[in-house]
Amino acid sequence: MLGQRRLYATASRFITSARPTNGFVGAIGNTPLIRINSLSKETGCEILGKAEFMNPGGSVKDRAALFVVEDAERKGLIKAGGTVVEGTAGNTGIGLAHVCRAKGYKCVIYMPNTQSQEKIDLLKMLGADVRPVPAVAYDNPNNYNHQAKRFAESLDNAVWTNQFDNTANRQAHIETTGPEIWAQTDGKVDGFTCATGTGGTFAGTTRFLKEASDGRVKSFAADPPGSVIYSYVKSKGKEMVRGGSSITEGIGQGRITANLQPDIELIDDALKIPDSATIHMLYRLLDEEGIYLGASSALNVAAAYEMAKALGPGKTIVTMMCDGAYRYQSRLFSRKWLESKDLLGAIPEHLQKYIALA
Repeated sequence: MLGQRRLYATASRFITSARPTNGFVGAIGNTPLIRINSLSKETGCEILGKAEFMNPGGSVKDRAALFVVEDAERKGLIKAGGTVVEGTAGNTGIGLAHVCRAKGYKCVIYMPNTQSQEKIDLLKMLGADVRPVPAVAYDNPNNYNHQAKRFAESLDNAVWTNQFDNTANRQAHIETTGPEIWAQTDGKVDGFTCATGTGGTFAGTTRFLKEASDGRVKSFAADPPGSVIYSYVKSKGKEMVRGGSSITEGIGQGRITANLQPDIELIDDALKIPDSATIHMLYRLLDEEGIYLGASSALNVAAAYEMAKALGPGKTIVTMMCDGAYRYQSRLFSRKWLESKDLLGAIPEHLQKYIALA
């Protein structure tokens, strides 16, 4: 009997007040906020990463996927047995494929043919009809987003969820991500930074944190090479310079989306993070923290590190750890691929032991 009591006492330490969720969609959100110990110690700040890889579909895009589908349902744009169509570089598609399976919809995904094979395979395993198309600029009528829109319009009982300009995406983060961060830090957050793809995560979270703090929380946009956001913010909207390219997937933009536009004036500054800093941070986090992140997440953490140094010691900085590295491992942990991108030298010798693939 005593043994059973001890067992129960031990188990009770791991029991929370949360009840079982209502299926897959009920498990989306309420992700942990993880202190990145090594970077916090180095900077004298609290650097915290929102563990979005712990969403049931494995990324922050589960939130947007749920909100855009339920927005379509409320508006009567889709009914039982209908088809959800989206143009996506990967994670939104994966979130949509999960949500569609949970709700009984068909799912069709148009995506650039530059995306990792792991993402494409996962989408197919989730039952999505995946249609890789050549990667062309947004102003080209054959851009994957425009193809998705045209296909949805050709079907009955179908909706193009339009993640880039459907502000239900942004609303997901006003209603969930921002309030979670505020509660998890007891309102003591000083800075928020992450990259933008659709702009929904960055804009929605920024909007909530700015309003909750009466403007006190600083918001820095993080940007990879090849995106215009950095130049747009730095020039106060006068320039949109797009040069170079990046290893990151699903972030960076050549325009200001409808999700980002309402909150563009709330951005305090921007940080351009080179791929060398991103890949270095990715390997450093694996070695020092045991955290296995994709490149976009590593870029966000690198931006949080730079923001902490800019704001000075004693501040609490939050960023988004969007997804894990397993969706990109055939690239990020391949010596041949790293060499092809001239990034092997960005990884210190003592960290190259993690390069597991030829």
